[in-house]
Amino acid sequence: MLHYWNLPAATAKTMNAEGWVRTGDAAYMDEDGYVFIQDRIKDMIITGGENVYPAEVESAIYGHPDVAEVAVIGVPDARWGEAVKACVVPRTGHTIDTDSVIAWARTRIAGFKVPKSVDVIDALPRNPTGKIMRRTLREPYWVEMERRVN
Repeated sequence: MLHYWNLPAATAKTMNAEGWVRTGDAAYMDEDGYVFIQDRIKDMIITGGENVYPAEVESAIYGHPDVAEVAVIGVPDARWGEAVKACVVPRTGHTIDTDSVIAWARTRIAGFKVPKSVDVIDALPRNPTGKIMRRTLREPYWVEMERRVN
């Protein structure tokens, strides 16, 4: 990649002086040299000083018998800074008991990663390419906040 077409500010934000591209992905490398992408850094939730990657929480919730789709976001929390919230779409003909979604996740991931709350919605907001627009889901919770991190 040389640059973004007619977007010098975006190019400067994405590329460092040596020409390396910052993808915004959070990843780790195992002892054999394999790289594992965990999630996007901008989507990471920091709750009580712990990093929570939405993709991990979403994977824990997928498989719940009533959930068709899920997106996980961070919302303001007075005590922890951010709290984990799941936004779920029910399977056709199913009703979602939000407590059952939390209980389902609790058996699959660490306690600090379990959603503190669950919103049941009709559909996840998506851009024209089908990507979930987490920003749209987060925005109503952060509207009164001066910063996007609590």
